[in-house]
Amino acid sequence: MEKVKIEPIKVIGISVRTTNENNQAATDISQLWQQFLGNGLIEMIPNKVDASIYSIYTDYEGDYTKPYTTFLGCRVTDISEIPEGLTGRSFKGGTYEHSPVRGDLMKGLVIKHGEKIWQADIDRAYTADFEVYGEKAQNPSDAEVDFYIALKE
Repeated sequence: MEKVKIEPIKVIGISVRTTNENNQAATDISQLWQQFLGNGLIEMIPNKVDASIYSIYTDYEGDYTKPYTTFLGCRVTDISEIPEGLTGRSFKGGTYEHSPVRGDLMKGLVIKHGEKIWQADIDRAYTADFEVYGEKAQNPSDAEVDFYIALKE
């Protein structure tokens, strides 16, 4: 893991309010991905910076054990034009812990790494943590995903 500075970003996509209790987030976030990819929402997003998909965890009611919002979308240059059914959000950036992981998305790569983060001794800000699914994440059986965890400043 390495500390990095992240500039503010704007994202257009969809979201769900969820919790890690009773494994609810696994169900909710899986359905969010199915809705995002299955309904072709990515093609509807204007002003994309690139084709990467951002999975952002924000609006925490406390730590990772409390309810939060998962926002799934693409980074854009501006959010003045938001298609119907989608939402635009701005995130302020800051200091983040960056950790890339590689493996099989279908075998719980993201969930397993998330659980490692929960157990790690990281001074988390609980503002907006995110994963980036870029070009290296296109092959689900050998994907590389970048995790960014917001740190207290």
